[in-house]
Amino acid sequence: MEYDNPLRRQVFSLPELIRQQYADLEPKTRVALTTPEIYSIQRIVLTGCGDSYAAAMGMKYMFEILTGIRTEVVQALELSRYYERKFLGSSPNNPLVIAISNSGQVARVGEAIDRVNKYGAFTLGITGNPESVLGTKSKRIVKLDIPKFESAPGTRSYMVAELALLLIAIRIGEVRGKYTMDIAKAYRKDVLAQADALESLLPAMDEQALKLAKEWKDMPAYDFVGAGFDYATAWFGHAKVYEAIGVFATHINSEEWLHLNFFMRDIAHIATVVVCNTTNPAFSRTKEMIAYAKELGRPLAVITDGDEQDIGTPAVYFKVPKTAYPYTMPLTQFAPICLLMGYVQNMLGERSGRGCEGPWSFSKGAACVRQSEIIIL
Repeated sequence: MEYDNPLRRQVFSLPELIRQQYADLEPKTRVALTTPEIYSIQRIVLTGCGDSYAAAMGMKYMFEILTGIRTEVVQALELSRYYERKFLGSSPNNPLVIAISNSGQVARVGEAIDRVNKYGAFTLGITGNPESVLGTKSKRIVKLDIPKFESAPGTRSYMVAELALLLIAIRIGEVRGKYTMDIAKAYRKDVLAQADALESLLPAMDEQALKLAKEWKDMPAYDFVGAGFDYATAWFGHAKVYEAIGVFATHINSEEWLHLNFFMRDIAHIATVVVCNTTNPAFSRTKEMIAYAKELGRPLAVITDGDEQDIGTPAVYFKVPKTAYPYTMPLTQFAPICLLMGYVQNMLGERSGRGCEGPWSFSKGAACVRQSEIIIL
């Protein structure tokens, strides 16, 4: 294929990766925490950097719904340098802090785990490297075993991070009696069903992404919008723009867009991508936002499990899997973004992360996020 690229190949590998990782992670997440530990949890904090932070955002509400436990998403820097210590270790093994980093070598994540351990929190690391800072500092770990694949802006690793978090949440809720074992089984079955659903939708999604990439390849700016369950995918979208092509990008929720972003000038050159799950409690507001974006004349794409009839506004539509339960939707709804960015990157001849060359050479080998002074406050 003329415009084939590593990001596209990562996306097309996702259905099999879901099947493989489900088989690997489902039993691991069942034994990551003991029953007494699960019953002692009063509050949960999710943390990470970059894509891992987005994965945490994507699962925040899922944790609260599935476990019934108040859950925060806190950036690693905030947790390591600013989070009030009196909220750490206020009771035995509380809060449960879950940190995500595939490499486990991100300095700020390791620093955050070290600090919360110091003040009595209970820590669980999700990492592919048990010997890393995160792996050795966490009291418990869920080890990721993601098969090697050609390098591209994080796609496979992002999906696996969300999958691990979701399976942990299902397990905690099951043990705490929030639902029966049969319901928990149905939730897990819905997770696995995403593989077949995505596989069936990928050809049309890919064709749409290639067509849109040809229209948008010279866009100087991207605006990603989503609310609640969908916001993490919007955040992830702006990150892929930076990593893949390096142009200006924003992320915002659908209410704030109508307070802020719609004032932006040069509307014909702001590629606007809206994530709009039909089961989202803010669906009605996001639909209104889409209509206003169209009225402005914004170049517009919508990622949804529905279609144009559900939204009511003409736009480019990317159909993503419709799930039995809304909790699993974040696992695949980001796929169109990666397809689009892969094609645009290819057409522009851009290198991921600017190739870590020239002014960006300090980032080679992720040195700027791994080689940082550790301070435990």
